[in-house]
Amino acid sequence: MVKLFKPLVFAALLGLSSGLSVGGSAFAQSGLTALARADSSASALVDQGERVEMMLRLSQPVPFRIFTLDDPRRMVIDFAEVDWTGFDTEDFDTAEGITGLRVGGFVPGWSRMVLDLAEPFRLVHAQMSRDDKGAVLTLTLDPTASDEFALGAGTPPDAQLVRPSTDDAPKAAPARKLGDGPLRVVLDPGHGGIDPGAERDGIQEKALTLTFARELQDVLNRAGGFEVTLTRAEDLFVPLETRLTLARAAGADVFLSIHADAIAEGRAEGATIYTLAARASDAASQKLAERHDRSDLLSGVDLTGQDDVIATVLMDMARTETTPRTDRLADALVAQLDESVGMHKRPRLEAGFSVLKAPDMPSVLIELGFLSSAKDRAKLADPAWRTKAAWAIRDALSAWEDQEIALQDKLRK
Repeated sequence: MVKLFKPLVFAALLGLSSGLSVGGSAFAQSGLTALARADSSASALVDQGERVEMMLRLSQPVPFRIFTLDDPRRMVIDFAEVDWTGFDTEDFDTAEGITGLRVGGFVPGWSRMVLDLAEPFRLVHAQMSRDDKGAVLTLTLDPTASDEFALGAGTPPDAQLVRPSTDDAPKAAPARKLGDGPLRVVLDPGHGGIDPGAERDGIQEKALTLTFARELQDVLNRAGGFEVTLTRAEDLFVPLETRLTLARAAGADVFLSIHADAIAEGRAEGATIYTLAARASDAASQKLAERHDRSDLLSGVDLTGQDDVIATVLMDMARTETTPRTDRLADALVAQLDESVGMHKRPRLEAGFSVLKAPDMPSVLIELGFLSSAKDRAKLADPAWRTKAAWAIRDALSAWEDQEIALQDKLRK
């Protein structure tokens, strides 16, 4: 049994063996890594006066860590690992101090629970205990001051589970001209794992986008002339920057991020194609240039050791060539989708989506429709409609590639 009391933030892997250390060195513990099942019917999250208490029933004990995040206030619990199948968050959460609760896969080998906090809380008790039914995780949260919460909030260094080391990071595929092999298409099913995306009438955006990406992959593979990679092939959380890293490692000629959003107010129907807004490009360059993993920003150009000004200039130069190619790709998609399945009254839009900020590959975001629209939900749930949409995207990619090869050949003359 491990029992800890620590104000503000608790960020450690916990185990049940004797002599287990707390902190980064706890990663060396390897005895508690089997998949545990969570049972919502035997769990509870309730208010006890101003205090919030949680009891989570698991089929067996597993390592876990807890930390807090601010703006908005959240408490994050990572497990290695938990099967959430059948876990009903609505039955589990009855605490007014918790405004939202999400569970799901995080990265391979890890699962996550996120508690949205109505007010600042500090963790005063965390305990994983064995019993004859498996294990129980109990937590106790007490109110705290906003400034104290903010001071202790933040992702601890040893919780950066998704950032590979320089040696382990996937390397970009060699650059080549279009036409010198199959068109490399990276499909990015939006959301996943702990992030369900939009939800309406039992339909989750993360499941719908993965289903469509798999169907589109099959359509492209059957057509021939395409090499297709998915940024996620199962219900896992993949950080936005990691999605771009995977695309670059695959040598993507095209990056298609697939979504099906919902709006809280008003009405919206039909598919939409998003490209990166020109007004967002400067901010995107600046934000990317501030990061340490600069070798990942431009395919074939290592920005390690370059200052922010030089990195920004190099990325702007790359966008000068990529932006018109992206616009032509978006136009081709609009033409084919509008003719095949119909589109939103404004089929081309711009936004500063993070997955569109890669400066060196044509990238678009495809909103297949809106889950907030009953009409769109019916279409998105129809395999025949999705097939027609996949065919339209296939034809758009072929037409775009032909156009780009012709322009490429013209520039060489």
